[in-house]
Amino acid sequence: MTPKLFHRPPPVGDTERPVPRWAMRLAHALPLLLLPACLWRLPFALHFEMGQVQAGGMPAYWLSIPYVLGLSVLTEVIAVLTIGLVRGWGEVAPAWIPLIGGRRVRPMAAFLPAVLGGLILTVLFTAVPLGDDRSLTLYGVVDTVAYTDDAWSALATVCVTPVAAWGPITIALAIAFYRRRTGRSSDTAVCHGTSPTADPPGAQRPPRAERATRS
Repeated sequence: MTPKLFHRPPPVGDTERPVPRWAMRLAHALPLLLLPACLWRLPFALHFEMGQVQAGGMPAYWLSIPYVLGLSVLTEVIAVLTIGLVRGWGEVAPAWIPLIGGRRVRPMAAFLPAVLGGLILTVLFTAVPLGDDRSLTLYGVVDTVAYTDDAWSALATVCVTPVAAWGPITIALAIAFYRRRTGRSSDTAVCHGTSPTADPPGAQRPPRAERATRS
């Protein structure tokens, strides 16, 4: 199965164990959540500054175009790959992938990169405005970009602010993925139409002992 840009939740779960509804919806919404920032970034490739007050000049076109386009595409690709944490192709590698196609994906092989990536994204995009064009981040106080007017600043805020949720969402999905793959789900038996106390399929109960005849 080849990942597509926009995924819809499957009508029937294709994972070994049921995926929580919140995780399914959140994972499929993530590419759309990041899309405004990707689109907002594109004009910079053609040296349109979107109202920002730039201290230095813009890089040459041969550098700005592939950099901005590549960054936007990479953002959406990573967001789509995150959907694998709630889909079957995140548990068994698709057959078209060389070497590992058709093999079972170990929980830690997906959990560790997702958590590490989520932590990096959280550090990069978490910022608290302090005023005077300064923001508090996890790596210190930094100067923010100034805008020519409030309209451009508001547009940038609306488009870019959702990116701050990227890291925490990835970490939450990774934890849910690991718990589902390694823990024992009480819903598994119900989904398969069995219960922990039910007899195995095909099992036959021993015949009841005949009552002793009365003398």
